[in-house]
Amino acid sequence: MIAINPKYITNEKGDKISAILPMKDYKKMISIIEEFEDIKLFDESMSDKTKAVPMDKAFAQIEEKSIS
Repeated sequence: MIAINPKYITNEKGDKISAILPMKDYKKMISIIEEFEDIKLFDESMSDKTKAVPMDKAFAQIEEKSIS
């Protein structure tokens, strides 16, 4: 787990309204989020029971449609 130590910006009432992170922490968080998004997309694709189309056939279909 990544240790995050943000600094906060508060409003006049003292409520936290924003967080400031070191760039290193921010980049690490973005990397983790992107990895989870990839895992989610992979899981969704694996649960889809639609028959896969071979790549060369898919490209041929796309080219056919763009010519029409």
